[in-house]
Amino acid sequence: MSKDWSIRKRRPVRRKHIAPLLKALEESLGIDLSVDGAFLEMAEYGPWQMVFVDKVAKAIEVQDDERNRFAFLTLRGFLDHTNAAKWVEVDHGAIPFLMNGADCMVAGVQAADEAIEVGELVWIRDMKHKKPLAIGWSKMTGSEMAEATKGKGIKTLHWFGDELWEMEP
Repeated sequence: MSKDWSIRKRRPVRRKHIAPLLKALEESLGIDLSVDGAFLEMAEYGPWQMVFVDKVAKAIEVQDDERNRFAFLTLRGFLDHTNAAKWVEVDHGAIPFLMNGADCMVAGVQAADEAIEVGELVWIRDMKHKKPLAIGWSKMTGSEMAEATKGKGIKTLHWFGDELWEMEP
């Protein structure tokens, strides 16, 4: 999927131009991005818009199937904000599958943020170290995911094994 994509049209932006995007992201995840005084850039990455903070890809803007736009942190962004909302914890048995880009099955889900609704962007972390592994679209609510034993809980959008997350600034 993303192996054919490249970062294009990278350009500096003023904070006031992306302030609504950053504010929505901060409110959604319950975090403070602290980008005052940072060097901000935007770029295209396939169908997504990337936000770079001090030359590090920190946020993306994606569209769902109905073409609604959503802002979310990248996995590098979640490394700096491990207390962010909309998390799903998986056991170590699920990690190899997620690293290969598989969708997240509920059998591997050990806990989930109760505020997660169906169709929201969520981030997946390992239960022991709380490190981000992937992001994706939720197929169930947070409480349903934690209690279910069969089925797909998250349709994976991006995972840590992809070249984007390994890219140096």
